[in-house]
Amino acid sequence: MISQKWAASQKNKIMKTFLTLIIAGLLFACNPLVAQNAHFTTSGVIEYEKTANTFAILKKQINKDNEAFFQPIYDQYVKSHPQFKKSKSTLNFADDKTLFTPVAEESNSGNFFENSPIFTQNNTILTDLKTGTSVDQKIIFEESYLVKDSTRKIRWKITDETREIAGYTCRRANALVLDSVYVVAFYTDKIPVSGGPESFTGLPGMILGVALPHENITWFATKITEMTVENKALTPPKKGKPVNNKELRKTLESAIKDWGAEGRAYLKVFSL
Repeated sequence: MISQKWAASQKNKIMKTFLTLIIAGLLFACNPLVAQNAHFTTSGVIEYEKTANTFAILKKQINKDNEAFFQPIYDQYVKSHPQFKKSKSTLNFADDKTLFTPVAEESNSGNFFENSPIFTQNNTILTDLKTGTSVDQKIIFEESYLVKDSTRKIRWKITDETREIAGYTCRRANALVLDSVYVVAFYTDKIPVSGGPESFTGLPGMILGVALPHENITWFATKITEMTVENKALTPPKKGKPVNNKELRKTLESAIKDWGAEGRAYLKVFSL
């Protein structure tokens, strides 16, 4: 027969375990850090800021063939303009779809350099991460192209380095795109959507920062709003001449084949 003393002992153990679970639950609910680490965002809007180092980019385009013409213009530009040109964009995301959209510039200075495609944002991109396809509206010298193709396959190398971006701890990854463009990206697994700004995708979480060190260009998230994104906010662009990536590149190479270093710079920008 079970003694009353043993039964009371077991009852006390059960009560202690029950109270421990309740206290642990309360601590979890009240601890913001734990709550944040346990929370995942699958739908919302990310605001990005693109920064281009205009002085460094323009300096690279001056060579012995164009120096007499461009150097005086460059020198005057440096004296009268800020070094960094900033542009805004948004990324709507929900589950397996993202829509990257540039924010229209508030003013157009009419400056020859600042209106270059190298500094402006020219792409509106709907990416379907589930099917691995994208629809990209590219504005190229006042012509509009609608590029439908598979998403770029990027061989990322994930590192142990971390960085805080817009309130999220992000991990660094490195890669090469277009055979020679070195990319540094920072992603967070607290947004388990493999998207990012422009056409940068393929990491186990949302890319909140991208740097092209040798191109002197970065994109970094400045604000993340968790919200329900309706299907109508993830509608692909529809205007433009239908092409795929291979057809567009062939068209561009033919158009700028005699432009020298400047043409190669444009080709790289339009291919990103």
